[in-house]
Amino acid sequence: MDVKIVENDKEQEEAFQIRKTVFVKEQHVPVEEEIDKFEKDCTHFLLYDRGKPAGAGRFRIMDGYGKVERICILPEVRGKGAGRRLMLAIEVFAGKQGVSKLKLNAQTHAIPFYEKLGYRVTSDEFLDAGIPHKAMEKTLK
Repeated sequence: MDVKIVENDKEQEEAFQIRKTVFVKEQHVPVEEEIDKFEKDCTHFLLYDRGKPAGAGRFRIMDGYGKVERICILPEVRGKGAGRRLMLAIEVFAGKQGVSKLKLNAQTHAIPFYEKLGYRVTSDEFLDAGIPHKAMEKTLK
């Protein structure tokens, strides 16, 4: 599995397709909430499994910290280390941008995944797109 930064319209569309598959079709998030006004402000990432797009995520800098968003992996690749690979690539990129603290809003079922990567819960539960979430953060070394 390889992770790369999105560099062109074709790759951007591949990232959007993965997000639509996971968030819109699978989790019933309205497409207008999924593809939002922050897309142009973000660095987008694609994870490839055997040369095919299989995961996506985005990153942006806000108020001196890094915000990790829209992390998703296609069902057929889940449980094989794809999410970990994607997150580590984003963390390396964030570090190169001079960011030392990362924040994200995790769906509650994914909290154990993020905890294994060193994130800690920093909020009570809240709804985002009708899905229970908790805020999490991590300080990069």
